[in-house]
Amino acid sequence: MISIKKATVKDYNTIVQIGNISVGEAHKGGASTEDMDAYLAKNYNNEAITKELTDFNNIYHIISYNNNPVGFSKIIFNATHPNIAAQNVTKLDRIYLLQEFQGLKLGMKLLNFNIEFSRKNNQMGMWLYTWIENKKAIDFYLKAGFSIIGSHHFYVTETYYNLNHQMFLNFLQFQNPKDD
Repeated sequence: MISIKKATVKDYNTIVQIGNISVGEAHKGGASTEDMDAYLAKNYNNEAITKELTDFNNIYHIISYNNNPVGFSKIIFNATHPNIAAQNVTKLDRIYLLQEFQGLKLGMKLLNFNIEFSRKNNQMGMWLYTWIENKKAIDFYLKAGFSIIGSHHFYVTETYYNLNHQMFLNFLQFQNPKDD
C-alpha cells in the first residue's frame, strides 16, 4: 500500500530521520565525511526542519509504503530562475527516498504527484538542481522528461561546493511517465 500526504509540523522528526539517511546515501562520495556531516547537522535537525515546515512557501509531502514513511519531497511554487523564461514555475527543492525502497517506483510516484499538484496550482513547469555525479538521479529526471539547462555551485559547507546540473521540465511539453 502506497500513500502520499502533506507533511505538517508534527512530521518534522520523520523528515529529519529520512533526510539524514537518504541525503547521505545519495551524496556519498560527493564531499568529505566531515563536510557531509556538517551539512546534515545544519540542514536536517529538528529546529531546521520545523522552521521549514512552518514557512508557508515550503510544501513537504511524505510517501509511505505499507504505512511506513520511506521518503519525502519539498516544493516551492512560483520559484523563478534566471535560466527559465516561464513564470509560475515550481522548484523541486528536495526529493529523497530511503535506498531500500528504491526500485519500487515510489520515487516516480512521488515526483508525478508533485508535478500534478504543481499543475493543479497553475504552475507552468518544474526545475531542480542535482549533483552532476549522481548519475542515478540524473537518469531518473531525464526519464521523467526533465532537460539539463545549466549548472550551479551547491555549497555543502561555506568552503566546499559540488557542481550541480540545473534541470527543467516544461509542463506544456510533458506527459507523465508510467509509475506503476
